[in-house]
Amino acid sequence: MKIHDLITTTEALDDLVARLAKSDFVTVDTEFMRENTYWPELCLVQIANEEEAAAIDPLADGIDLTSLLDLMCDNEDVLKIFHAGGQDVEIIYNMTGKTPHPIFDTQIAMMAISQSEQIGYANLVESWLGTTVDKGARFTDWSRRPLTDRQIEYAIGDVTYLSEIFPMMLKKLIKTGRGKWLNAEMEKLADPENYRNDPTQAWRRIRAQGRNPQVLGRLKALAAWREGEAQHKDIPRGRIMRDETLADVAAHPPKKQADLAKVRGLSNAWRENDIGKRMMKVLADAEPLPKEEMPTKNKRGAPLGKEGALVADLLKLLLKIRSREIDIASRLLTKSDELEALAAGLRDLEILKGWRYEVFGKDALELVEGKLGFAVKNGKLKMTHVDDLQNAIDQAKADDAADEEQATE
Repeated sequence: MKIHDLITTTEALDDLVARLAKSDFVTVDTEFMRENTYWPELCLVQIANEEEAAAIDPLADGIDLTSLLDLMCDNEDVLKIFHAGGQDVEIIYNMTGKTPHPIFDTQIAMMAISQSEQIGYANLVESWLGTTVDKGARFTDWSRRPLTDRQIEYAIGDVTYLSEIFPMMLKKLIKTGRGKWLNAEMEKLADPENYRNDPTQAWRRIRAQGRNPQVLGRLKALAAWREGEAQHKDIPRGRIMRDETLADVAAHPPKKQADLAKVRGLSNAWRENDIGKRMMKVLADAEPLPKEEMPTKNKRGAPLGKEGALVADLLKLLLKIRSREIDIASRLLTKSDELEALAAGLRDLEILKGWRYEVFGKDALELVEGKLGFAVKNGKLKMTHVDDLQNAIDQAKADDAADEEQATE
């Protein structure tokens, strides 16, 4: 494979993209910094196909990334391969308002052909290529220039190894017939809604106690205000105010600005500075959370109760058994919330649709309905249909009776 020098000009980038645009796929990775900023700062882009690889410097003077971004977001003929690519996709979305498409994530794909829930890149390379990745440059300052040869070599390795692994992984997916299982997962990864920053929804990420509309209304207003402050200053939202402090202020709003000095997590300066004044106005203007925006009382839609909780535990056991039997990550099949919803009586669930129903949901439903049970065979826990188990018991009893009758004779 040909490894190019660090690309720092628009001309060299456009030439590279023109060649890569003829490929069936490209592997992509980014290096970025976000410790001190609200928006992640893109510091390096690595890209490869089966023949060549390069690192691109987005911080180089005068470089125009248009051709690269067009390849990512507008060229539907080239598949874009990432590993754990959520943050990489977020950066591209922030730059373009679009996401890479079509897209393939090797971390997600591993869930369909192994029990690995979130395999790291180094472990992925080790398992497929038997190669140990040098992690020494992983936590360096990617914004500092010039980049060292070791940094560039490390960064490019992320895409060169991936370009070797993807064809091997694709063959296994085709052989097992599980490639189609991943279509919906990859489309979720590429959905722009996952990366759209809506300040009015920021409150939903904050853990808050209770369902008081006044408290939640203040929480919503404060969270949106904090997003605006952080964006304007381009600093992490936690530098404005930590989540727990924000939730505390929403639950116990100070009556006057001077009281802000008593709030844990805020400095004395808040009692008289401008940001404290702005926050007090937000609190004063906050409206109770509308009924239609209130979080659901129970995600499952119905209380489980003691019996339902037991059924949910049995479903989780069933999930472990099935995941082991077919060598698939249980997280790809379903999550605990959905199992609890099934136990609570809900049926409009992903687990009861498509390939998930065929692979696991059908048995899960039969377990809830009392048609499926557990048995131990050769020291291993197995699933068995209740009718089959009863037939086996009846047959065993009949055999015992026949043996006793024969012995009597």
